Amino acid sequence: MKKFRKVLDGLTTSSPGATVGSPSCGSAAGTPTAAPTPKEIDVQETLVSENFQLCKTVRHGFPYQPTALAFDPVQKILAIGSRSGGVRILGRPGVDCYCQHESGAAVLQLQFLINEGALVSACADDTLHLWNLRQRRPAILHSLKFNRERITFCHLPFQSKWLYVGTERGNTHIVNIESFVLSGYVIMWNKAIELSTKTHPGPVVHLSDSPKDEGKLLIGFESGTIVQWDLRGKKADFRIYYDEAIHSVSWHHEGKQFMCSHSDGSLTLWNLRNTTKPFQVTFPHGKIQKDARKESCKPILKVEYKTCRNSEPFVIFSGGLSYDKAGRRPALTIMHGKAITVLEMDYPIVEFMVLCETPYNNEVQEPYAVVVLLEKDLIVVDLTQSNYPVFENPYPMDIHESPVTCTAYFADCPPDIIPILYSIGAKHKKTGYSQKEWPISGGTWTLGSHTYPEIIITGHADGSIKFWDASAITLQMLYKMKTSKVFEKPKAGEGRAAELVEEDPFAIQMVSWCPQSRMFCVVGISAHIILYRFSKYDANTQIVSLEVRLQCDSDDVISPSENENNPSFSEPGSHSPQPHHHHQHPASPGSRTPEGIKDSIPCLKVKDRAVRVPPGYQSELVIQLLWVDGEPPQQITSLDINSAYGLLAFGNCNGLAVVDYLQKTVILCMSTLDLYGSTDPYQRLTRSPRRNRQSTSEFCMRGLSNFYSDSKKRIRTSYQSLTELTDNQQSIDMERNKSPTSVKGPGRKLSLPTDLKTDLDHVNGHCTSPTSQPCSAGKPRIPMGPEGPRLTRRGPGRPPFRKAQSAACMEISLPVSHTEGHASRRAMLQQLHGVTMYSHDEHHSTTSYCWSDRESRENSFTRSRSSSVSSIDRDTKEAVTTLQFGESYGRKNDVLPTPCLWVGTSLGVVLLIPMSIPTDQEERMEEPVTMGVSGAVLMLKGSVLRFSFLDCMGALIQPPYEVWRDHNAPEDPDRPRRRKLVHFSPSSSQDACGDGHLAVVCSERQAKVFLMPSQSCLFVHNITESSFVLRADVVSVCNSVCLACFCANGHVMTLSLPSLRPLMDVNYLPLTDMRIARTFYFTNGGQALYLSSPTEVQRITYSQEMCDNLQEMLGELFTPIETPEAQNRGFLKGFFGGNAHTFDREELFGEAAAGKASRSLAQHIPGQGGVEGMKVAASGVVGELARARIALDERGQRLGELEERTALMMTSAEAFSKHAHELMLKCKDKKWYQF
Repeated sequence: MKKFRKVLDGLTTSSPGATVGSPSCGSAAGTPTAAPTPKEIDVQETLVSENFQLCKTVRHGFPYQPTALAFDPVQKILAIGSRSGGVRILGRPGVDCYCQHESGAAVLQLQFLINEGALVSACADDTLHLWNLRQRRPAILHSLKFNRERITFCHLPFQSKWLYVGTERGNTHIVNIESFVLSGYVIMWNKAIELSTKTHPGPVVHLSDSPKDEGKLLIGFESGTIVQWDLRGKKADFRIYYDEAIHSVSWHHEGKQFMCSHSDGSLTLWNLRNTTKPFQVTFPHGKIQKDARKESCKPILKVEYKTCRNSEPFVIFSGGLSYDKAGRRPALTIMHGKAITVLEMDYPIVEFMVLCETPYNNEVQEPYAVVVLLEKDLIVVDLTQSNYPVFENPYPMDIHESPVTCTAYFADCPPDIIPILYSIGAKHKKTGYSQKEWPISGGTWTLGSHTYPEIIITGHADGSIKFWDASAITLQMLYKMKTSKVFEKPKAGEGRAAELVEEDPFAIQMVSWCPQSRMFCVVGISAHIILYRFSKYDANTQIVSLEVRLQCDSDDVISPSENENNPSFSEPGSHSPQPHHHHQHPASPGSRTPEGIKDSIPCLKVKDRAVRVPPGYQSELVIQLLWVDGEPPQQITSLDINSAYGLLAFGNCNGLAVVDYLQKTVILCMSTLDLYGSTDPYQRLTRSPRRNRQSTSEFCMRGLSNFYSDSKKRIRTSYQSLTELTDNQQSIDMERNKSPTSVKGPGRKLSLPTDLKTDLDHVNGHCTSPTSQPCSAGKPRIPMGPEGPRLTRRGPGRPPFRKAQSAACMEISLPVSHTEGHASRRAMLQQLHGVTMYSHDEHHSTTSYCWSDRESRENSFTRSRSSSVSSIDRDTKEAVTTLQFGESYGRKNDVLPTPCLWVGTSLGVVLLIPMSIPTDQEERMEEPVTMGVSGAVLMLKGSVLRFSFLDCMGALIQPPYEVWRDHNAPEDPDRPRRRKLVHFSPSSSQDACGDGHLAVVCSERQAKVFLMPSQSCLFVHNITESSFVLRADVVSVCNSVCLACFCANGHVMTLSLPSLRPLMDVNYLPLTDMRIARTFYFTNGGQALYLSSPTEVQRITYSQEMCDNLQEMLGELFTPIETPEAQNRGFLKGFFGGNAHTFDREELFGEAAAGKASRSLAQHIPGQGGVEGMKVAASGVVGELARARIALDERGQRLGELEERTALMMTSAEAFSKHAHELMLKCKDKKWYQF
């Protein structure tokens, strides 16, 4: 605990000559500077470095790019492997564990040690791993790396410690699971096949022991060869040579038949009595055509042959559909007797497994469900009902139902909000699921003591919003809403317009939610904002829309005097008399000029009729930005809403707009430049006006139509990497000398802020400057001479529009190497926030539009990232990057706090706009809200990211809000409905400190703490020099507050408040991509989340307290369960049915009999998941005692099982003796010829 005291002695700032417009702080990082008030600030800081530790908590969603599947039929837990080396282990709801192979190699196959609490994984780097599942965080016990052969298939018999491993060369090796050592017993491919065979049989694709005799191993080779190998005799019992390639083999439980699936879509059934030809050949989906030939069918990739006691056996397989039927979806076929059911799937089938009642392969299987792993979904089919319904999946596997484009995370929500959202969302749940319980029910999980209400919100590309209950490290869908319902469906036009139809016009760009007032605001990609109110009643409502003309272009400004007549801006404090349309141009909404240029029309059409809305979130207001002179509206980069004020503010690269949503009017619509008034810290140079704007737009349209058809092919789906390179080498060379920026076409800019450009700079092999917004880091992309007209918007081969890509699909890396300077880092941050800063556009590669390098240098500029920039090109577009309403002091001489709007820009400028809001409820609905734009101006390095306010005791000041009330509830005449506001005044708890409060401002490079109203900088800390901050939030941790930052180089930092002392700095992610950067979100309680893959949400904690309690919150994967006993086979059946129970693998595969394997063949690697892993799970004496007790319990359990088996053997021996004696008495008096 450290105490900071600062006597403010009346000095202004440490920088001499500082003015109101540029109060720079010249002190070193973290050094306090003087403030102009004689009061004393006494803040007791309680946070220390020991309060912080970073670790992953839980991962939600569907495993990205799954490759393998396994199920433990006794423990009833499921494992899914992925292409990136991840393993997800699932049990009952709450039991969800994620493991990661350090190598990152794809998981080829998974095998449970059934009821042993262990898992074997085979990876693409030819390594076997043994995972210990008897701890809450599984760890690797052993690894075995094959050096000379590639692993293709593994098989572990039930209750065996010897793992069969097939390789690409056709050999079969045997691994001891206990020691993870290779046995000297090897089945070589040339011994398995006949000597007369001249061709190699191919890789091993199947291994299984015979249900009839464990000493017989069935080996399937890819070429169609099948060999049953006698492990004792070390010879082949029989060999089958079939013309078609084999994909899988499945035994009948009696061990007398097996079924194979082949590449020609056929199933063959083989009987061991006659292996010269198949007993039966079927083409389940191959119909006979008119010419008597069968249809050609796709391969059957896997088949399972399962028997039932009271019905026909099940034959279940994937694939095998005919090639002739185009457009058919992937299917799983279930053959039960003569009935054939085809279940069509939404995605390709990766793997499936039939769940059976018994783990023994020599008993009647009794299948009850099928787990089907698809590329993007997991479904379980109920086999016990004739219509084969699916089970309702209790896991949040549908996060990616539509690609995720933004996230929000709210911890410690009001306790009543989750039940209300759940009750409304439950009314819209799908029906038709199986009534039986979810079959994957293993593990144990209990609600921990350290839980509080948490909600995660995800926005999606189709315009949908999902609310998730994230309490107690679980995730459950609460409520889903579709923002597209407020708009008419977009209709494709004709000709060129039809090509420019956006695929995802409703994609969510950002959300703002106030849990206390339940106001919810959504920003869409089509430059639209939708405001929602919550109601428990349905209603008929007319959607109110406002159209805002927020388009400025400084090219049109010749002198400051001409700016006064620029019709793109409304005067400060003005409000539109029309509630539905706010524009001051003579053109009517939806008008076009005779030349066909769009003007004063929005991108989407709001429904103009009354609509019935169900309970839940109901649209209150729709705000849309308009096209201006053929230019699309720029994407919205910042948003804030305050229910107490009844105001909504938003900004983009053109300026700022403030809307009074109670009166449905626009009260402010100004360019960023006009917000400064006389306090502009920059001297901006004038430009000549752009010539012939109309011809430019026509030229753009021609350019778009020429290359759009080709570039459409390059648009990738949301689940692919978007790292595209330009087609034109000349363009590449040109772009390398310019800061990365993208373009805006004559059509609306439809890319999400997460879209990637097609031309990327590459540094050290990593893409370092992807961006899709028309922003620049400093140098203009196209030098603009005094006489040069504006050029076309796009280079050759660039698509004018992209499908709205999700934040999930960003596979491009942020810069780790910083040798390219500030330009690419600047552009990266601009892309992250959807910022458009500069109006220079991409170069169209024609000979008539070329400049020399000298002209480029003369007409370009580089903006310094420091706060001492004195001159900025007039063509600069300064974006509004963050907004915050709150009670503050708009001017230095203010005595009392008033409602203010804090505005942060991309140039590091902070503007304070004081507001005058009527306090009486009736006046508030009639009198206009006035705003004065000549407030204070503060400066920071880099783009401003976050504002927050503290009182002089260091406590967080929450923004005021309106207590939620249902607007659709029935009126009570005795109790008129009035607004109830909750204010947190900065001076309410500061009797000892007097008036004033602290303002925390964080930019991409530094953080500052200002004392208001004096505007003195008390503390400043340079967060990073080599990188830049992507996300910053002031959060509550351990009953105190801190500033949490996430940097582009992957570092997660926390700083104390108000002194800005570094508390934690962890290099969490070695390489950050745009998906993580776009979706990273800090919240209270020391938690954060991000989208770790296009389909998964990763939650982390940076709180030491939560790390300590994490073991208690996680579920147990392994629970002690007695292994079910094998069925009594009877004496005669066991005697004549083979000697399976007398087979001793140790005698054959042990070192004494088989010797040691060659050391060069495989290398044993000890893991860290043994005693070390247990020590992490439970350290100290208590943990040691607990482990000893568990070991004793397990030993006692095994001894009990041994006693039971011994008693069973004795009973069986007595019965045998009795029967033998009876047989002897019966036959002793008979002669030999009487038998």
